[in-house]
Amino acid sequence: MSKHYDRDYFQRWYRDPALKHEAIGGAARLARKVALAVAAAEYHLERPIRSVLDIGCGEGPWRAPLLKLRPRLQYLGFDSSQYAVARFGRTRNLHLARFGDFEFLRPCAPVDLLICSDVMHYLDTRELERGLAGMAELCGGVAFLETFAREDGIEGDTDGFKRRPAKFYRERFAAHGFQALGSHLWLGPALAGGTAALETSG
Repeated sequence: MSKHYDRDYFQRWYRDPALKHEAIGGAARLARKVALAVAAAEYHLERPIRSVLDIGCGEGPWRAPLLKLRPRLQYLGFDSSQYAVARFGRTRNLHLARFGDFEFLRPCAPVDLLICSDVMHYLDTRELERGLAGMAELCGGVAFLETFAREDGIEGDTDGFKRRPAKFYRERFAAHGFQALGSHLWLGPALAGGTAALETSG
């Protein structure tokens, strides 16, 4: 049975106060992730970021803290949740698409910061492989690819979680030109190779 990313799902995993230690959400935690991703992208681009593409954006929670830091940036989000797009699409610039659609979908020029947070470890391998090439082409700077593996002590939403080894993701990201920076951050193919030896983790 496939998962339904409806209102109840987002309420359960992102806003339920009863899940203090398990909930994925939390403004302070998210703000730290956003600050980390923005700082890394701007460090490597050597300028403020101007564009963000969020693949698997859900309700678009990254948008507000991103705009708080960089009010003029262009944010564009895509998700497979019909609920999220219907509810927040107009106000948060969210659009309907599955990860695999990025095999062909090119909705914008390559962006300064690409986000794919808490998505890929729920995807079937076929859909993951389909979307990775497009994701690489759309990353003109740095990518925040928050992905969890078999080795992690994952808590929270384990429904549909694919228990793949970390090596599985490292190999596929590298095959598409991403270079590991650490802390879920990856230098996109457009910038890969231009770093000092100890700036990358591989």
